[in-house]
Amino acid sequence: MRFFSYDSKFGQLFLKLAYGCCLNVMWLVCCLPIVTIGASTTALYYTSFKIAKDEGSYITTMFFRSFKQNFKQATVIWLIMLATGLLIGADAVLLYRLRATSTGTAAVVWTLLLAVIFASMILYAIVLAYVFPLLSIVSNTTANMFKNAFLIGTHYLFLTLLIFFIHWAMFFLVVNVFTPLIIFGEGLCALISAHLMLKVLRPLIYDPNADKQEESDEDDTGAEL
Repeated sequence: MRFFSYDSKFGQLFLKLAYGCCLNVMWLVCCLPIVTIGASTTALYYTSFKIAKDEGSYITTMFFRSFKQNFKQATVIWLIMLATGLLIGADAVLLYRLRATSTGTAAVVWTLLLAVIFASMILYAIVLAYVFPLLSIVSNTTANMFKNAFLIGTHYLFLTLLIFFIHWAMFFLVVNVFTPLIIFGEGLCALISAHLMLKVLRPLIYDPNADKQEESDEDDTGAEL
């Protein structure tokens, strides 16, 4: 019966799948107002990194603590990313239509501009893949969060491609193979991505919630005294 024990590889795999399911549900629920997607994603990765480091098992507590304490900065970052994404998307649609209805020199110009927009989409995706995981483990300014997300994403390009593949594979499986897999969705993707990112981001890891939690505990102790 060792195979089914808690410490067995099967037991640990089953536990991680259960974590992925729970995280996915919490992430989806907290994303519903749309404006909270940034805070929800930050909390998702904060908890995923904790699980990847085998630190703590109270995932609900960790998730909502990070959600609350990173809410302001995560929301600002998300709104910037949302506005930028909508702008890039609108430009892509407009240029595509102009390219389709043009000939000669104009068509060449629109094609070149479309290439620039396509490159912008790739850079946007790279920043999006790293900015919230970084926010979950590092305390820094919003501008530096964007800069560091870009630098890390482009420097560790293989890791970035692997993370993109994990999310694409989940999307493909849910849409084309077995729809109920959506119950794991982003939760499982974040857990796998966190394990991969940990090797790269470990030197940067600083828990922005730890000091706040300690200060809160000290205040509580002082109040009791």
